[in-house]
Parts: sequence; C-alpha cells; structure tokens
Amino acid sequence: MAVDPLIELRDVNKYYGELHVLQDINLTVGKGEVVVVIGPSGSGKSTLCRTINRLETIQSGNIRLDGQPLPAEGRALAQLRAEVGMVFQSFNLFAHKTVLQNVSLAQIKVRGRKRDDADKRSHELLDRVGLASQAAKFPAQLSGGQQQRVAIARALAMDPKALLFDEPTSALDPEMINEVLEVMRQLAREGMTMVVVTHEMGFARSAANRVVFMADGRIVEDRTPEDFFTNPHSERAKDFLSKILKH
Repeated sequence: MAVDPLIELRDVNKYYGELHVLQDINLTVGKGEVVVVIGPSGSGKSTLCRTINRLETIQSGNIRLDGQPLPAEGRALAQLRAEVGMVFQSFNLFAHKTVLQNVSLAQIKVRGRKRDDADKRSHELLDRVGLASQAAKFPAQLSGGQQQRVAIARALAMDPKALLFDEPTSALDPEMINEVLEVMRQLAREGMTMVVVTHEMGFARSAANRVVFMADGRIVEDRTPEDFFTNPHSERAKDFLSKILKH
C-alpha cells in the first residue's frame, strides 16, 4: 500500500443513464507511483481517468487529491486541473498558436506567470521532451508523436502533482509510439506520479509500479506487473492476456 496517498478513490460509482460504468471503485495512488490501467474496451478505464480531475462527475463515493476532496467548480476546479495534468489521445493543442505559445498559455493564464518566465520554462520543457528546435512551429507542422510530446510538455509546465494519461499513444502511427512512451518512461524514472490508461503492455511491464486491470466497470486485479503478467488470478485477466499477448 502507498505510504503517502496522492490520489484516493473510495466507493466511486458512475452511470451514463442506465449504464453503470464505474462500480464501487476503490483505488489509491501513492506519491511517485506509476499505475497503469488496462482492460478490454468499454471496461471504464478512460472514465476512471477522467473522474480524477473531474472531467467526469460521479454519482456516489468520493475522490481526494492530496487529502482534499475534489472541488466542484469555479476557480478551485481550475486549480485542481493545474495540479493534475491530463494528456489525451487527441492532443488538444491550439492549432492557431505556436508550440511555444501552447506550452506557455496556461502558465500565464492559470499560474499567473509573466510571459518571459513562462516562455523560459516552456523552452526547458520542450528541450526535455526532445523538441527544443520546434518551438516556433505550429502543431500542424509536427508529426503526431511530436504533437503528443508537446502536450506532455504543456501538462508538465503547470508543475502538476500528478499526470493522467488517457490512451496517449492510441491515435499515433506505430513508429511514433515509442518516442512518446520514452518521455513517459523518463518521467516515471524521475518520480512523477502517473495514472496511465494504455494498450501498451510493454510500457505496463517496464514502467508501472502497479497494474490495475478493469473489466465491466470494476477493478478486477491490482498488482505488480510481474505478478499480473506472469500469474493473472481472474479468468477475465487470463482471457484478456491470452488475446493480446499472442500478437
């Protein structure tokens, strides 16, 4: 169990109409932990990820970040989203702004930094994700892998306590996936708290502290990658692994 919990979900339930998409979810993510969430499509993985920074509201249960309940709306919610960065499968960059402007914008608007300070930080982070030379370009001039690395730099620019990744490589061509995963592996090594929804089993194996396997809106297993991949306990997990590990 995590000594110092950063993200805590207790008895969380969510419905879309009649559909019970998250069923009594209990999950704790400790500071500096990398938790990878895997499972078949429609199992509730992305929804789980999106509830942590209130992009999705829940019907019951509670979610705490660093000991505080998630705020409902307004300034406090904007602040929360700065504390918990999110990287989506579609990069969500502003098409009409340069790479540098994309990374600096929220620092100025939400964190209240001066433009020069924000730009300095943005340059440092673009360098860190291997894109120092691309600062003046527009998103459309970059490959998908580069755009996703800009999105990661943008999330990091807020100095978040945790990062959420919702299938960050699923929209990418195969040859670009690794450049994004490599940045994520580096963040993991540096101790960034991360919740990663992904289909990339190699990443789950190599970078995760824990693998959370979901099916039908429930957490079925929550174990170390070594345990999970070599000895899944549930039939659902065995079935899932046999399908994906054959390829």
